[in-house]
Order: sequence, then C-alpha cells, then structure tokens
Amino acid sequence: MDHLFNAQLELREMDTLAAADSPVHRLHPLGKLLVTVFYIVVVLSYPKYNTTGLIIMSLYPTLMFQFGNIPIRLCFYRLRFVLPLVCAVGIANPFFDQTPVLYLGTWVLTGGVLSMLTLMLKGVFTLMASFLLIATTPIDTLCAALRKLRIPSMLVTLLLLTYRYIGVMLNEVSVMTQAYKLRAPGQKGIHVSAWGSFLGQLLLRSMDRAEELYDSMRLRGFRGEFYYADAPRCRMADVAFPICCCGALLVARMNDLAAML
Repeated sequence: MDHLFNAQLELREMDTLAAADSPVHRLHPLGKLLVTVFYIVVVLSYPKYNTTGLIIMSLYPTLMFQFGNIPIRLCFYRLRFVLPLVCAVGIANPFFDQTPVLYLGTWVLTGGVLSMLTLMLKGVFTLMASFLLIATTPIDTLCAALRKLRIPSMLVTLLLLTYRYIGVMLNEVSVMTQAYKLRAPGQKGIHVSAWGSFLGQLLLRSMDRAEELYDSMRLRGFRGEFYYADAPRCRMADVAFPICCCGALLVARMNDLAAML
C-alpha cells in the first residue's frame, strides 16, 4: 500500500515539477524537444571505445538541471529502477571482448571494459535528457509540440491518455489492494493463488473505467483529437536555444574536446 501511495505521490510531483517556473521551463517546448532528440542521437553516435569523448556530453544535462532548478539527485532517485537495467546492458562485454586497449603498469584495460563503460554512459545520459524534458515541460504542451511536428494525432493522443491513465490505474490497484488486505488481515502481499483473479478484476475495472472516461470525453466534444494546451509564443531565446545547443553538441561530437582539455 505504501509503495502504491508513493508511486501516486511521485507522479503528482512530476506534474508539479513540470509546472514550475525557471529559464528552462519558460523555453518553447518544441525547442526543448528538438534539442533532446538531437542530444540523444549525438550520444548514441559515439563509437564503443570513445569513452573520453562521451564524457563531455554530461555538460548539457548538468547545466540544464542547474538552470532548471532541478536537483540531479532527484533524477537518479526517480530513475532508480531503470538505471540498473540500463547499466546491465553491456555487463557481458568484458567477457567477449578481451582486446587490450591500454596498459597501466601491470593492469590491462580491455576493449570489453571500455565498451561497457561507454554503453553505461550512453544509457545514463539519454535517460537524464529524457527526464529533463518531462520534468520541465507539461505533458499537454509537449503533445502540442508533437502535433506541430506533424506527428499523427492518434499517436499523440495515445501518449497523452497513457500518461494520464497511469494515475487512474494506480488508484484502482490501490483500492483493490486495500480491499484484499481487509479480507486477509495479517497476510503480507497478495497470495499466489489470488494473482489470477486479482489481475482479472483489475482488467474488468480498467475496462469499465475506460468506458466511463471515453463517454465523458465524447460529451465534452472529443472527435478523435484533443484541443491541446496552446504552446507559448516563440521568442528570440526560443529560436537561439536549439540553434546554439545543437551547434555546440555538433562541435563537441566532431572534435574530441576531452582530449584537447
């Protein structure tokens, strides 16, 4: 029960965080979206042995977290369940790639270790950039930016409803879990024999709730596309931000700034 309550609380905190006011929050959502996508593409384009060049990519999320008044530790706390999975992607590389790359006395750095570190950094940086976008942009304005890019309305609507329905689903699970505990006092968790019926009831309740939500949407004029929140007016800073960021990222990618330093 406490875990479900904490999950609902964290989801509401993300909405509150996205509605804050800072220089990063005031930027146009389309510019932030384009920079985030470009940053992820640049990070993923690094070769598997270029760990030193990839480290310089940490400057973008670090600076944006500072300008957005968002603690970096909050990012790692919110992504605490995803980061271990991302870091485990290349954990088998040291066993398959044992090509010597660097000799430090008697210690040999192999290509597998280097590629593993590179994959870990790529995963961490891309997750940080994605979290930064969600933490500084409300979901409505983000969907409006996607529509300006001519993303199909069905996909954008699906994204918005999925994000909004997470809270409803957590509330349904919380109610069902509390009802189960009242019927089985003193039992820790849900017994294995009740998993099937529990998931079945959750599915039926979700379908009923989805029908109610769809009927209310139709009554409010929904005909296949939402009227998203209007994106803010484009200013000179909104134009300069993606140009400068993409240019700086491109320069950092084409030149090994870490080696120069």
